[in-house]
Amino acid sequence: MAKKSPRELRIRRHKRLRKNVVGSAERPRLCVFRSNLHIYAQIIDDRLGHTLVAASTTEQNLGELVAGQKKVAQAAIVGRLVAERALQAGVTKVVFDRGGYQYHGRVEAVAKAAREAGLDF
Repeated sequence: MAKKSPRELRIRRHKRLRKNVVGSAERPRLCVFRSNLHIYAQIIDDRLGHTLVAASTTEQNLGELVAGQKKVAQAAIVGRLVAERALQAGVTKVVFDRGGYQYHGRVEAVAKAAREAGLDF
């Protein structure tokens, strides 16, 4: 049996997690994706299949804000930004989807910053 790659294992964990984590209109899903260089966060209504708000380190207006920062600090900026955009869109409660990643480091930083900015989960 071939050894599974870390990516395949993460996808397997994410599928297992998504059986129980579903976003609705009342509590959309805060989804986090992490690459080697960037971090992305979206708030998704799974019933409609729409992304309500999103933020990432690849955005043009965040370029000077995240430049020179450590990755965990960049993740905190993205978490704060997605929470502010969600509150402007009228979303206060979310379900956190860690995307199969450990709740540690950058994923944890996004969650903590979003909570501090006013999201409830």
